[in-house]
Amino acid sequence: MIVVISGLIFYFVIRRIRKQIDEMAEVLEDIKNGNGNRRILSETHEIVAPLAYEMNDIITSYENRLSAFRETEENNRQLMTSLSHDVRTPLTTLIGYLDAAQKGIVTGRDKDDYIETARRKAHDLKDYIDVLFDWFKLNSDEFAITMNQVEAVELTRDILIDWIPIFEDKQIDYSIDIPEQPFRVNLDSDAYLRILNNLIQNVISHSHADKIGISLSKQNDKIAILVRDNGIGIGKEDLKHIFERLYKCDKGRSEKGSGLGLSIAYQLVEKMHGSITAESEQGRGTVFQVLFPLAD
Repeated sequence: MIVVISGLIFYFVIRRIRKQIDEMAEVLEDIKNGNGNRRILSETHEIVAPLAYEMNDIITSYENRLSAFRETEENNRQLMTSLSHDVRTPLTTLIGYLDAAQKGIVTGRDKDDYIETARRKAHDLKDYIDVLFDWFKLNSDEFAITMNQVEAVELTRDILIDWIPIFEDKQIDYSIDIPEQPFRVNLDSDAYLRILNNLIQNVISHSHADKIGISLSKQNDKIAILVRDNGIGIGKEDLKHIFERLYKCDKGRSEKGSGLGLSIAYQLVEKMHGSITAESEQGRGTVFQVLFPLAD
């Protein structure tokens, strides 16, 4: 009797396991055909439960990677669309100015003005391509941050010196507050350069400001870099998204630019264990603050 009962139990257990395996195969086939919402159901006490839960984890992980891939693919599609418009349009204009000057359509002072306009547009185009190159490099497997202990005060001063002629050329009043006291910070110098340049370029390209203030100070165990302007400001809704790649504010901001500069700055700050925030009020300007831990 015991043997018979044991045999029946064994038979039903095997039958249940076979049914569950068939269900697993059915679910996996469904997932293979594109339905990523399917999951394998199993009670915790069942023999196949560990296998079912492991397979569910694998399916979830696969779906998450697939979702990230689709998001990246969509971002790349948007980027290529932006690239097509934002590069071809100024390039066509640039060629038009140069052709007019070369073919004698304009002469004298007008010719000089056309050549100067073409020169400025060529520089704008180079800046745009530089940002694209930085973004592609930053999001590739080959990108690496090299952290070294650097003296942040002198490094910041050296970066800002190159901006002074640009401020003066664009008639932007500037104030720079850099202390004499040295601050030792673990940074990648090139990444720090790109962060500051992107924040300042954002002010010049988008804020319509005629004043900019840049300061470096110590806040507890961190250094704080502030970049403030008196420009048109950023709306509350736009402010939530300004560090997202390809995001461009819809109202009151210039269309010039790739929508990548602030995203690049944000990613670089994070990679160097810092933080970046923005505060703004429409009509009253914007303040960006970057914090990095002081070296031990």
